[in-house]
Amino acid sequence: MTNTVSRTQVELTNARAKIVGSRDGVLADAIVWLVRTTRVAWSGVAVGWRWLTAVITPLGWSMIAVVVLALVAGYVFGWTEAVVIGWTALAMLLVATVYLAGRNAYRVHLSLPANRVVVGDKAPGEVQMTNPTRRRLAGVRVEVPVGQGLAEFASPSLAGGETHSDVFVVPTTRRGILPIGPVRTVRADPVGLLRREIVWAESLDLFVHPRTIAIPSMSTGFVRDLEGAPTRDLTSSDVSFHALREYVPGDERRNIHWKSTAKTGSYMVRQFEQTRRSHLLVALSLSAADYANEEEFELAVSAAGSLGVRAMQDSRTVAVVASALTPDFAKRTIHSVRRISTVNRGRLLDDLAGVETAETALRMPELAQIASEGAAGTSIAFLICGSTVGPAQLRAAAGHFPLGVDVVAIVCDSGAVPSLRRVTDLSVMTIGFLEDLQKSLAKRMAA
Repeated sequence: MTNTVSRTQVELTNARAKIVGSRDGVLADAIVWLVRTTRVAWSGVAVGWRWLTAVITPLGWSMIAVVVLALVAGYVFGWTEAVVIGWTALAMLLVATVYLAGRNAYRVHLSLPANRVVVGDKAPGEVQMTNPTRRRLAGVRVEVPVGQGLAEFASPSLAGGETHSDVFVVPTTRRGILPIGPVRTVRADPVGLLRREIVWAESLDLFVHPRTIAIPSMSTGFVRDLEGAPTRDLTSSDVSFHALREYVPGDERRNIHWKSTAKTGSYMVRQFEQTRRSHLLVALSLSAADYANEEEFELAVSAAGSLGVRAMQDSRTVAVVASALTPDFAKRTIHSVRRISTVNRGRLLDDLAGVETAETALRMPELAQIASEGAAGTSIAFLICGSTVGPAQLRAAAGHFPLGVDVVAIVCDSGAVPSLRRVTDLSVMTIGFLEDLQKSLAKRMAA
């Protein structure tokens, strides 16, 4: 459940705050409306401009400039040569538009053998082109957008019913969700003045998962469960028998041990060891202010993924949350958390592949406050952040959790020497590499 708590406008750092600050009223709303409308209008102009730049090549723009300058100069100054040059360039542009007419009859299919890879691995993709007609189709240039990059190759002419396949490799140097495609073929005139892109296949998403590592099992818990492990905490109702004691007012009569009562002459009741099962909470900060650089954030995402995967392997109840963002034109800071899917390992890593830092995201103390309110029964809470979060902020974040919850702060400091220290009821674990998480957790579990 997402909780929302309002804060003052002064604390906002979104687009509205940068425009009108903490001011409210008709004038402030009018200014914001004007800015938003201008953005929408400018977006429409940008779409039209992108269409023109996609059709007209740099050589085409040069030819348009020649047409304008030559015709103007020729008719103004009476230069016959300039007039001839201008009309000739215009004729070339008109002829070039003829090459853009029509549509190739190809049948194009884009496929990814694996749409989920770990960062650093190579992901192959395949484009298959088929000529479904009876006539031979001329070869075309094929382009496949890959994120911000572009894979391109030339397809040969195909006879009727013939198929041609090309394989390309996607390098995954950074975690994220890469859109692959849509595949497009390019029609252009021989001179290269104009080009027309024809989109064929739909776009596919390639999920580049963060790197994870195997970590020790975590079995300490708080929620009672028949599959839980016995602890030293005693209770009057459970499944693990501990001892007998004398009856005190308030004990349930069903727990009276009648044979021992008959022997001792006083009421004796059963006492049990409380069994528990781990209920893990992993809170990942997405605030840009909580990290010194991008390497720290990537390390934090990998740590969150490793903890979540380990909990699923142990069949533990786990909740993974991240900071929510405040919209650009919101009047107040929005206090809420983004819940990462924990249905299975794949869904968890898919969601973590798409997380990014933001200036308007909640910082660790606020994230811990909202996360603690929406995660009843939590036994272990992992708070993951970067090196810019100080001890005071970590203590404030841990203070939002009730007594009995084991709070562990994992501070990601790229390249730092790993350390483990105890601050009152809070364990602060500093890791410089992902492998340090495995060693530090094993050390803490042993302690």
